[in-house]
Amino acid sequence: MKKKSLQKLLALGLVGAMTVSMLAGCGSSNDAGSTGSSDSASAESGEVPTLVWWLIGGTVPDDFEQNVETISDYTEEKIGVRLDIKIAGYGDYDSKMNTIVNSGEYFDIMFVNNTNYSKFVNLGALENITESVQTTAPELYSFIPQELWEGVTIKGSVYGVPSYKDSSLTQFWYLDDQMVQKYNINYEGVDTLDELGEIFYTIKEGEGASFYPCQLDQGALWNGFFNDYDGLAAGLQPMGVRIDDESRTVVNVLEQEDVLHNLELLHQWYTDGLINPDANVLTESGKGHIFGNAQGWPAAVSQWQTLQGIEKYDAWKVFGPIYTTESIQGSINAISANSNYKEEALKLLELVNTDKTLRDMLAFGVEGVTFNYEEDGTVTKTTDTWPIGNYSVGTYFNLSNLSDADPNQYEQIKQQNEEATPSTCLGFALDIEPVQNEMANCKTVWDKYKYDMLTGASDPATVVPKCIEELKAAGLDTIIAEAQKQIDEFFAAN
Repeated sequence: MKKKSLQKLLALGLVGAMTVSMLAGCGSSNDAGSTGSSDSASAESGEVPTLVWWLIGGTVPDDFEQNVETISDYTEEKIGVRLDIKIAGYGDYDSKMNTIVNSGEYFDIMFVNNTNYSKFVNLGALENITESVQTTAPELYSFIPQELWEGVTIKGSVYGVPSYKDSSLTQFWYLDDQMVQKYNINYEGVDTLDELGEIFYTIKEGEGASFYPCQLDQGALWNGFFNDYDGLAAGLQPMGVRIDDESRTVVNVLEQEDVLHNLELLHQWYTDGLINPDANVLTESGKGHIFGNAQGWPAAVSQWQTLQGIEKYDAWKVFGPIYTTESIQGSINAISANSNYKEEALKLLELVNTDKTLRDMLAFGVEGVTFNYEEDGTVTKTTDTWPIGNYSVGTYFNLSNLSDADPNQYEQIKQQNEEATPSTCLGFALDIEPVQNEMANCKTVWDKYKYDMLTGASDPATVVPKCIEELKAAGLDTIIAEAQKQIDEFFAAN
């Protein structure tokens, strides 16, 4: 991949000067990398700062705060700060973060992603760290590849630290090995829904009418359905640019022949009983699925097996690896524009991404309490209650491996990143501020239709035209025109 320096991108100005839309309580210091005088107040008073850090994860156990105190002892020793880690549940993360930002609730660091990063930047909620990350946390800045810094750059500035992990997008399909052996299935080279459907029909015929080879639900729609289109980090699936389109033409994705064909296939599968009939209304479909599709890396199959309670999956790559702005923005930690401890927060994020001991603590908890180290340096968890979503914290590349995991998994991830090809729109993220009302309206329309479409429950011949009509009425054409304007300006400057 051709690498461009972040400094060059900044010098060119990218899209142009930033206009920030402010909400009450979301004051911002938008000078590049500025830190307020309050950053040093605690040091002068001798008080140890406590940083409020919002992350995503599962149910918080009773001993969580006690274990965070132990982690804080380590961070205080290393860089003179303590932690107040707060967890937003996977199901209510979006609404919780929106409430925090909109209300002006205090925080120092927040996990953000491609659903809210640009939105929070436009609200003035996140600190501009373009220069300060290089001066205050130079080891962090040099550790993270330039492609990732480019991926979180908005209008020439950086407002968050991207997690250097499986930052490129690689799609896998996986199938229960028992079914593979039972029906002598050859899955090598299968990478289209047409080919996959043949496998599903074989299994369906053998297992009977009440068996559904493809289990879907509202929380697990067809993963990667729109992979061929760069969503421009806008969070609106019906709009995008084909990843290999050198003209970078923004299109209504639902009008593209390949997408329509695959929607028709999903509906045929649903009609023929390959997909469970309650997929579009079921919030969770349980475990034991014989087939799944997910973004990951080869060794991630062990996690998918554990999650579904399947003894062995046969997994194969069907797409990627590819870098998009959206894939890079899947995990970011951003500092609040209202933080009293911006410099300390940057130093903490540097420590997280460069210190193995701290990274292990955040991933697994406290040694001797929630995990133990084996003689070979791997980790064995003693409980499954540690709530922090590991992908939301930081890099994978200073993290100890689990004792029962593939010892090569992190090398696999790094190799995928190194082999990733760029989307033609890499580095661009749509500034939604000029079309924020249209975006909100179109997302409402899409939410109305997506569960039926992406589970095959609706007939595309009738539903897609209705959806498109409502999207257009909600302002989709205006969004597409604005996106095209911004893309043309962005790449003209580069």
